[in-house]
Order: sequence, then structure tokens, then C-alpha cells
Amino acid sequence: MTAPLDVLVVGAGPTGLALATQLRAYDTLFRIVDRSLDRVRESRAPAIQPRTLEMLAGFGVTDELIDRGNAAVRLHLHFPGRVLHVPVFDVGCDDTPYPFLLFLPQSETEAVLTAGLAARDVTVERGTELLSAEADGEYVTCRLRHGEAGEETVRARYVVGCDGAHSTVRDAAGIAFEGYAYPQTFLLADLEVDGLQPGTAHTFMTASGLLFFFPLGTPASWRMIATHPPGARSDDVTPDLLQQIADDWTTDRLTLRDPVWTTTFRIHNRGAAHYRKGPFFLAGDAAHIHSPAGGQGMNTGIQDALNLGWKLVHVCRGTAPQDLLETYEAERAPVGHRVRHLTDRAFTVGTSSHPALRLARTHLAPLFAPLLLRATGPRARLFRTVSELGIHYRRGPVSTTGPARPARGPRAGDRLPDVPRGLQQRTAGPGHHLLLTGSWPGIPPLHDLVDVHRLGTESPWPGTTHALVRPDGYVGYVARGTDLSGLRTYLDRWLPSPKT
Repeated sequence: MTAPLDVLVVGAGPTGLALATQLRAYDTLFRIVDRSLDRVRESRAPAIQPRTLEMLAGFGVTDELIDRGNAAVRLHLHFPGRVLHVPVFDVGCDDTPYPFLLFLPQSETEAVLTAGLAARDVTVERGTELLSAEADGEYVTCRLRHGEAGEETVRARYVVGCDGAHSTVRDAAGIAFEGYAYPQTFLLADLEVDGLQPGTAHTFMTASGLLFFFPLGTPASWRMIATHPPGARSDDVTPDLLQQIADDWTTDRLTLRDPVWTTTFRIHNRGAAHYRKGPFFLAGDAAHIHSPAGGQGMNTGIQDALNLGWKLVHVCRGTAPQDLLETYEAERAPVGHRVRHLTDRAFTVGTSSHPALRLARTHLAPLFAPLLLRATGPRARLFRTVSELGIHYRRGPVSTTGPARPARGPRAGDRLPDVPRGLQQRTAGPGHHLLLTGSWPGIPPLHDLVDVHRLGTESPWPGTTHALVRPDGYVGYVARGTDLSGLRTYLDRWLPSPKT
């Protein structure tokens, strides 16, 4: 039996790869395994939100993702008789360096993250299946099968299930997965389409439901998603059927050809009863699955991972108390619940066969959509939600406001905005960062694990303020003035050693 691990990561999709990337940045003793022999080659989740790009930037992969993807995507809403050109993230996203939706196949996202790990001497152990995991005192005893090479027993302090909707880790932990399946069957195809404006996402609002075309580039130019037509075999996705849908559901003359991947699928809305049980943790699809409305799934999973990773690191190092790990579920479970709720509402409106909703899609939406698009306030709030820039942990146990609260600026639990431009880059990557704004006297030694940045008057807060930024880019503590006693109390609680 090999030496015990700090963390065993099960599942090497985007969520598991993001977690491994963060663990490697801290030189944590971990392994990442996946029962699949290779990473996905299909497009699957095709969109990366601005907040995900922000959180990955500190690990040196965001620029490569952008280079491979399409960041200049527009949205066209097709209604009977008219087409609306919808600006994407033109309002409400002025405090991020990535004010766009990046279209990139999941296969490419995984390739970039895998290459980043390989460059840091981390091997993703593919073809390795978790057979069982049992908590036994200080460690979890895990039985792994390496294909025909046989079995291996490893021990780990913590096991993180990033292994999808059919999670072995979730089953081993005995965590319920509650929810329901939608009645519709959907089809998906990566293919070529003649007659669509390139570089644009197209949504066709029809009485039968929604038809989507997303620009990919690879492995094909377009991703098509549609409700499977009634009467057709549920497992039947032929070129003739795809063309029939385009002919029946659009007034455009579209020619669909050369599909490179097709599948049918059912959509579920389910959530784990708990994100943690003892030494077991769940992230990504193992914790929550929902409709693809708004491109939230993969992004939520990656952000689960980057919320959890640094907490595992500090607890394993002994530089944080065990109850820091309890804050993972406290912070991320409400996010997963909101995503499930919002995607369910959008999905129901877009696909329901109820006469009132069919009428709304085909007759009311074309009338009211232009008015809504001109209302910049609601549109900005919508974009903040979809981009995931609006996620916060203000009510979380690791978010504390000092005795004097700043009049304006980010609150404890908010994401650190990129104001002034470049601030996120200064605080990216591993570690905690103390931001000092306004005029400050000399600062005595504070903490070995905290980097100090003097911002002067160029900061998100007016006047003299101090704020501690967590490794995942959220404000943990903020207070007005130069009295650091509240901050020291916060550090003694959540990062008690080492200190000078």
C-alpha cells in the first residue's frame, strides 16, 4: 500500500481537473483518477462564463482557453416573422476583464486543463475505476481497479467525487440524490449548417419548443440542440430527422450536413442532500444536475471545485481548523439550489406544451422582447446572473465585516471586482491577499500566509479600508479604517497558523 494521500479526486472532467489544478498549485499530495480511458472528444458543455475565466486566470490557463475559443459571439432570437439581435454582456459586466461568453467545446477545455497539469508533472490516471471507499478512522480506504493491470488499495484523508450524475463517491458516502426527470427527450448534434450567420448563437422560439445552434469551430462548426419530435424513435438521430426539424421549426433555408456526433438525452433536475459527509465531498454533476439553460452546469462545477480546493489544502496542512471544511456546503449548496431553480423556470417556459406558454413563445415574446432589451437595468441583472459574476457568500460563515463597514464597495462575501483594471491579476493564484486602500502608516508583520498590497486611492473602496481576499477571489473580511484588530481576530479563527 502506498503512502496515504491528502486528497483523492475521482473524476477528471472539468470539475475534477480544476480541483486538481488548485491542489497542485499548493503542492498538495493528491491523485486524480477517472474510469474513462480518455478525456471526452465531443463538445458537450460548450460555454465558459466570465466568472469561471476569472477564477482560472491565476492558474495560467485562461489565456489558452480564450485563444482556442470564440469570444465574439452574438445572439439572434428568431421569432415567427422577425429576428432580434441581442447584445451579450454589454451591460452589467464592466468590472471583469472577460466581459464575454466564451464558446469552447468541453473537449478543448479538458485538453487545456490536462495540459496544464501535465506541465506541472501531474498525470491524470485514466482507465482507473473507484470500486469502493470506506471511512476508517483518520483515512478513507479506497479500492481502485486499473483495467487489466489489477487492483490497488490507497488511503486518503479526503475523497472528492467529481464523477458525475452516477457518482460512485456519492453512493459510497450514502448521500441521497433528490429530484426528478423532465418528460421530454432531447437530441444533440455537432454538424455543419449552411444558411446560419457565423459567429452567432441562434435561438428559434417555436410552438413546439426551442431550437438552438451554437458556434463551436471544432469538432464541427455548429452544436444543435432541440426537443425530440413526437412520433420519432427516441434513439433515432438521423441526418433526415435533423433536417426535418430545421425545415419544420424555422422559416430560414438551412441545410444541415456532415454530423460528426449525435446523441439523445433526458434532462434531470436533481441535487445532493449534502455536499459533504465526513471525509467525502461532492462537486459538479455529482452534487447537482439541471437543464443546460444559460450554460451554468460546467461553470458551477468548476467553481465548486475552486471553492473547496484551498480549504482542503489549509486543513491538510494544519493551517486552518477542521470546521473550515463545513463552509464548503454552506457556501456552495445555496448556489447549486439557485441554479437548479432558475434553469428549471427557463426550461419550463421554453419547452412546455401548455397552450398558454406556447402562445407566449410565439406571440407574446416577439412583442415584449424588444422592450425588455431596451431596459438596461433588468438586462444588466440578467447578465450578472448568467455570467455568475453576481454569486456571493455574504451570509456565509467565512464572510465577516469589521466594526466599521465601508460606505461603498464590495462587501464581505462578494467577489473582488477587477477595479481598478488589473486588480484581479495582482491577487490571482494561491494565497490570501490583504488590500490596503487610502493612506496607511507602516504595517507590522501580520501573517506568513497573507500577501499585502497597498492600493492607495485606486481601489474598489473609497477612503481608508482594509480587505482580505480569499484564494478563490472572494472578500473574506472588510473594514473601514486602520484598526486591524478585527482582522487579526478573523485570521486567528480561520487561518490560525503559522503567524509571526
